[in-house]
Amino acid sequence: MNLPNKLTLLRIILVPVFMVCMYVNFPLHVTLGLLIFAIASITDALDGKIARKYHLITTFGKFADPLADKILVLAALAVLADVSQFAINGIVITIIATREFTVSGLRLVTAEKGVVVSAGIWGKLKTAFTMIAISVMLLWLTILEIFGNSADSWRNADAIMQIICNVLVWISVILTLISGCVYLKSYWKYIDMK
Repeated sequence: MNLPNKLTLLRIILVPVFMVCMYVNFPLHVTLGLLIFAIASITDALDGKIARKYHLITTFGKFADPLADKILVLAALAVLADVSQFAINGIVITIIATREFTVSGLRLVTAEKGVVVSAGIWGKLKTAFTMIAISVMLLWLTILEIFGNSADSWRNADAIMQIICNVLVWISVILTLISGCVYLKSYWKYIDMK
């Protein structure tokens, strides 16, 4: 197994570790969760760059890399919906999951016809913005974990951060919808409805 595939596999393995850190209450568990999410996100950036630079693109990588991304993002959103007051709910997760499944389905259909659905600018923006939104939320939860949130000044800051994080979540949802529509429009002709 080459290095990019090992990084992709590491990202998949880190997902349950991240979830355990976020759900099991021990000192600095959120901080460790943020660190694990950051490492997993870095592997996402590295595996593709290394694979392209050194011509290490494999069938496993084409399959597992986007799957690992989806697992990481959906797991993080599900955890944040449980452990925080941010505007992550079933609607947000359903919209994002539906887009992910739709694009994955398009990739399967077009692959049968020899067409590769590569990541477009809207898909890249969606992914980057969603990762940033999740990271900001985890960072804020880490700050609260380390410094506490009982003081009045933290409550004011928390109210502001709730608004910022909620805006980030809904921008991610909008980018998700736009990118999903762009993919559907671009590749709809390959869907046989006869």
